[in-house]
Amino acid sequence: MPHRQIRIAQISDLHIKPPGRLAYGRVDTARALQRCVATLNAFEPRLDFVVISGDLADTPSGEEYDHLDRLLTPLKVPFAGIPGNHDGRELMRAAFPNADYAFASGALNQKIEVGEVDLLLLDSSVPDKAHGELDAPTLQWLDAMLGSSTSRPALLFLHHPPFVTGIGHMDRQNLLNAAALEPIIFRHPRARIVAAGHVHRAALTMFAGVPCTICPAPNHAVDLDLAELREPSFKVEPPAFHLHSWFGGEGFGQLVTHQVPIGEFDGPHPFFGPDGKLL
Repeated sequence: MPHRQIRIAQISDLHIKPPGRLAYGRVDTARALQRCVATLNAFEPRLDFVVISGDLADTPSGEEYDHLDRLLTPLKVPFAGIPGNHDGRELMRAAFPNADYAFASGALNQKIEVGEVDLLLLDSSVPDKAHGELDAPTLQWLDAMLGSSTSRPALLFLHHPPFVTGIGHMDRQNLLNAAALEPIIFRHPRARIVAAGHVHRAALTMFAGVPCTICPAPNHAVDLDLAELREPSFKVEPPAFHLHSWFGGEGFGQLVTHQVPIGEFDGPHPFFGPDGKLL
């Protein structure tokens, strides 16, 4: 019997502005999200859940979250979001009142069960600051959540990456207390991935013995300026999202992450003709 599969899409850094406004005077983030939602809805087989890993709004404002709500209404897959440095906690609570937050105030952490998999959404935002930090209640909550099972795989999501990318201006605002997160993950082998956003481009490393990824954005990418030749800049590169596919099996199963382009592209085209020969 084939193993059960669970498909978790991760989108990140939506940066929704008020209607009619462009991010940085150039990027139509609303249109980018519409294309992203269309791609998510059309994906086959159907996705099980969508995690939005921060920076849902841009400034933020209630008007932006109202616009975001309208843009997400066509999404046919259940979803949840966590704050980034561009978000506001209380504004997000008001925008998503039905979310099952772990705390009545403060960090907007969530535990979501999707079949045999636990999604642990961690609020790394620091009010009015660009950098990230997991406060003491969040770290305690995470330790307790990971300790609550010895059989269910857990996928961890947060906005700020717990590692440096080589992009200097972004590394100065990553997760500043990553050292406090590391021993918790080492302690609980059911943690299978740490998935972040914030940098608007895909990246992969290892952290605390597990894969650690950064999700690309549906709109614009931070310039990959590893030599720090330019002022902090962005490029409009091909948009994408991450698809975390879990395959059940022995132990905690297997997790595979795919990068999925957003939009419509030529194909698919067959490799083989009607006679079975390679074209």
